[in-house]
Amino acid sequence: MSVAYPEVCVDLVPGRAALRVRLRLLNRSKETWRAEEGFAIGYQVFDADTGTLISDGLRGPIAREVAPAEVADIELEVELPAEAGRYRVFVSPLREQICWYYAQGWRFLLLDAVVAGREAALVRAKLTTLRAFRRETLLRSLGRAFQYPLAGVWRHRGLIGSMVRRDIVGRYRGSFGGMFWTVLNPLLLMVTYFFVFGIVLRTRFGNDPSRAGFVLYFLAGMLPWLAFSEAAGRAPFVIQEHRNFVKKLVFPLEILPVNLVLAGLVTEVFALGIFAIGLLAARGAVPLTVLWTPALLAPQLLFTAGLSWFLAALGVYVRDLGQVNGFLLTLWFFVTPICYPEESLPAAAMPVLAKNPLFVLVAGYRAIFLEGQPPAFSSLWKLWLVAALVFFLGHAFFYKLKRSFADVI
Repeated sequence: MSVAYPEVCVDLVPGRAALRVRLRLLNRSKETWRAEEGFAIGYQVFDADTGTLISDGLRGPIAREVAPAEVADIELEVELPAEAGRYRVFVSPLREQICWYYAQGWRFLLLDAVVAGREAALVRAKLTTLRAFRRETLLRSLGRAFQYPLAGVWRHRGLIGSMVRRDIVGRYRGSFGGMFWTVLNPLLLMVTYFFVFGIVLRTRFGNDPSRAGFVLYFLAGMLPWLAFSEAAGRAPFVIQEHRNFVKKLVFPLEILPVNLVLAGLVTEVFALGIFAIGLLAARGAVPLTVLWTPALLAPQLLFTAGLSWFLAALGVYVRDLGQVNGFLLTLWFFVTPICYPEESLPAAAMPVLAKNPLFVLVAGYRAIFLEGQPPAFSSLWKLWLVAALVFFLGHAFFYKLKRSFADVI
């Protein structure tokens, strides 16, 4: 380190959004600090939430030459923005037109302050280095990345529930079928695919070559796809559909993709009921292995939520994403063995296609509902890992971009 701070004092300036900083600096470098050579003390103000540089403040020049091992007393007034908010200030030696010494690894004074009512409140004053600050920020960001998604969903659970109910009821308001369409839509979709693949193309699954066997295997594969495709298909448009919420600072935009996921879950629950009735009619019983359903449903929801956050944020900036996303979902559907057995896939492509999370989910649903077996643990733990990773990364991506949604929309 080329500078030390034997004394540091930070005071509030009454009635103003400003801080008064008094420093005693010890020159530990090998050169003499001279004002005429551009040496001074300055500060930079950043937005504490985004890290965006807001202002490059006035300089506090040294009054005399400071040789190595000598000290200099500096007094500096730090002006903060008058707007309410959280701000971070770096107070550091610098050389005009050359560098800020904190960027060269020198110690600097870090100030965290809050402005409210045009007055400042000091939250923290700390001597640190840029490397230590970045390490601290990274650790704090990692903690928030794991905490914020779950805490946000739990904190706004009441709002999420009411919006999901309104979405489902409003979707069919004014129609003759009303809420019955929640059951009829997945049923009609399943019937359509069954007609194409089961009757026209005569697709069969190896263990059960009957038409009834195809229906059961096909419907078991459709169960996770229904909820996933509904949320992922609507996600690129969800911020545009609720653009009136974007500029409301108190509204948690991150719950909008979660609403889609839970609305898709409602569709799947109805489809599960239809499927259970059909399974009971065809085989006379529902196996006890259906108790494994939460072990598949939880990673399915995590994966769908993470992907929906990513698509929702990206859809604000890439307006064509909705159209491209429709094609990609169609492609995703057909590379997932829902309408055909896994054995139909090329053997050379299986190592890649088997890593598809929907592939694992479809195989898991068929195992617990039709084969009386728990899902393969070798695939299940990887599904959980991927789903959790997508969930937290998707939320981080959405959280990072949502601050600029209002500028784009």
